Amino acid sequence: MAARRPRSLVFAIDIGSSSVRTALFTQSGARLPATFANRRYAIRYSPEGAAELDPMVLLRAARACTRETLLARSRSTALNPLPITAGSGSAFWHALLGVDQRNRPITPVFTWADSRSARDAADLRRKIDERDVQTATGCMLRAQFWPAKLRWLRRTNRSLFRQAARWTAPACWIFDDVFGVGDSSHSMASASGMYNLASQDWDEGITDLCDLHSDKLDTIRDSAVSAKRRLEFRDARIFTAIGDGAASNLGSGTDRQGVVAISFGTSGAVRMLRSRAAALAQQLPFGLFQYVVDARRLVIGGAISNAGNLREWCVREFHLPHEQQALSRTAAAHDTLIVLPFLVSERAPDWPETLRGTIMAVTQTTTAADLLRASVTSSFYRLAEILELMVPKPRLVKEVIVSGGILHSMPSLHILADCLARDIRISRELESSLRGAAIYALQALGHTVAPLPAGKLLRHDRALAKKHRQRRTDQRRLQSLLQQAHRQEPGDAALTPPRAHRSSRQACKRSSD
Repeated sequence: MAARRPRSLVFAIDIGSSSVRTALFTQSGARLPATFANRRYAIRYSPEGAAELDPMVLLRAARACTRETLLARSRSTALNPLPITAGSGSAFWHALLGVDQRNRPITPVFTWADSRSARDAADLRRKIDERDVQTATGCMLRAQFWPAKLRWLRRTNRSLFRQAARWTAPACWIFDDVFGVGDSSHSMASASGMYNLASQDWDEGITDLCDLHSDKLDTIRDSAVSAKRRLEFRDARIFTAIGDGAASNLGSGTDRQGVVAISFGTSGAVRMLRSRAAALAQQLPFGLFQYVVDARRLVIGGAISNAGNLREWCVREFHLPHEQQALSRTAAAHDTLIVLPFLVSERAPDWPETLRGTIMAVTQTTTAADLLRASVTSSFYRLAEILELMVPKPRLVKEVIVSGGILHSMPSLHILADCLARDIRISRELESSLRGAAIYALQALGHTVAPLPAGKLLRHDRALAKKHRQRRTDQRRLQSLLQQAHRQEPGDAALTPPRAHRSSRQACKRSSD
């Protein structure tokens, strides 16, 4: 049967921590490859824990991709007559940007990987109960989230903190430039650590704790029709950007019950969509997140900070131009190196924020290939830990679908399957977050988007999976020993035992500066 000709288009943008991508999609959710545009950049790291992006670099990348995609439409005799009925996007969660009264950036973009506020996060955990905050907001009290970052800025640069007219996610600021809509979606707000899942608004207790009034935060709404920045969007309904994790589930076909998404790009994550009612009715495992997709759905899961960025570091520093040859599936299960992959402050499932990268059992026979392979598998072990914490009963997981940059490495995918001790399916969409942003808009407009065709299924090797399980145990044991050696105080350890629940407002009332 011939494919149905498109009648309208959706413009989608994905603002990631390493690149911006744009493309046009048809009303059936099909990406039009000729309209795809991409611009890359890099996070700036420092030994002190900084992990920043230049907001103007992001904005220029977004503008360039937008122009390129719209130019491809204008040059196509088939696409140019079709109206763009929606503009939508996805973006990396947790990032924070301060702007002045004229909406000009006065700070860099502080990304999820910036750990300079770890001390402030630990101070918050001594003041209020982390379990209460996680239950109310779906976020942990850690350096990755806004409360710790805001308190760090107030502590270290009070004049800059006071100078900010608004604190926003960089995606909201970029959307204001591209579309003329600068609001925050519920999805983007929900991963800030300052959004209350029950009230579906900024949490007053948390904002008070950060010495902020909600008028210094974005208005929260999911769509708008306003004066557009470009004529191409004159007929479009603009949807505020949702989190890239939520979009990836939609775009990779993991928006069905019992289907788990694993994304592995610069960072990595394990996620599953649930109805809002079902998610809020059950207790979220301590250490995991719970963010908003839309009014009906939440996404639960856990994220790791060291994934593709760790692999890139290994390839660069160990001089491995042909790294795929080093990723032997059999060797990965029999390696003797034990690696704690903490080049960047780590997150789920146990948030070992004070530990740094560690390699144990290096000998004179250790090769660069061994170091790469052990580092890659160490990240996969943490994904396996998250999956088991999120869904303790394996039979409840019908399928695991993998997306992200890892799809370019078949050896890595085979090792991942063995580390998980599960068969995995490859997503048919390489740009899952970008496609998910388009699907989000299409579903809101009432369109039914057909599911993606099933991707290739990769079988795990049971014998190798058994070896990996033992190596996971060794990795956990090393981490535990190092944490004991650090003699961390309660609250600075990986995770402290949860206590009885109170509302975040009640918990924050106990705190004072």
